[in-house]
Amino acid sequence: MDTNLAQWRLILDPPARGAWNMAVDEAILESISLHKAPPTLRLYAWNPYCLSLGHAQHIKDVNLVELRKYQWDLVRRPTGGKAILHADELTYSVIALQNDPHVCGSILDSYLRISSALLNSLAQLNIHADAKYLNVNSRKEIDNPVCFETASNYEITYLGKKIIGSAQSRKKNVLLQHGAIPLYGDIRRIIYVLNYQSEHDRERAIKQLERHAATLFSITGQIHSWENVAQALVRGFSTTFNIILNLGKLSEYEILQAQKLMSEKYANNEWTMRI
Repeated sequence: MDTNLAQWRLILDPPARGAWNMAVDEAILESISLHKAPPTLRLYAWNPYCLSLGHAQHIKDVNLVELRKYQWDLVRRPTGGKAILHADELTYSVIALQNDPHVCGSILDSYLRISSALLNSLAQLNIHADAKYLNVNSRKEIDNPVCFETASNYEITYLGKKIIGSAQSRKKNVLLQHGAIPLYGDIRRIIYVLNYQSEHDRERAIKQLERHAATLFSITGQIHSWENVAQALVRGFSTTFNIILNLGKLSEYEILQAQKLMSEKYANNEWTMRI
């Protein structure tokens, strides 16, 4: 082992509720801001399925009756962007000080560095994706409630279909970027728990999603297990960032912070329904 390489923490978490997942990401951010923890790559999943809203997304986008019928959770992320249904997926988070050499620079600089690691990770699965400038005006999509319905500039796509949706936040001199990698399942499910002005608009959204989003299964024809994709991410980030990922766990401080954040924020309707 090359001890001169930067040491990052790797956390592999079992499936958990949406409020807990978001609370843990922010608790790690708090810990790193106080220099209580090293930069961290966290890989996790969701149980039950959960609809997550972007930080500034309006709650009116959600059909709460349908959401309850499906018994899916609802949470509001600390990051921006639009709605994501976290179902059969692997979610990653990268959390590090903003001046960490692996993620430093502007939002775009750090996003592109992390994208390089994600592309390398997908290549480990023999999926050769792109992260291109698409000349997209994001303002055109301001009324679009679904994250995966359209790809933005430099988002990761395969043959034009978005396969990873990511969002970034910066707080207390710490960068937090997390993103969803859909493994398999019906990509259209999210449409059924969102509000549209008419059924025609809903059908149009379904067709748009089918054209512009994909799961790993739909592009490769094979099931990629959470564990296999996690291993690919570990290899991809290790080689791209030239770091050592040490398997670790949450500290006692982070657990207590996450419990507090879940209670006071992420599982609290004052946060979730605030817009």
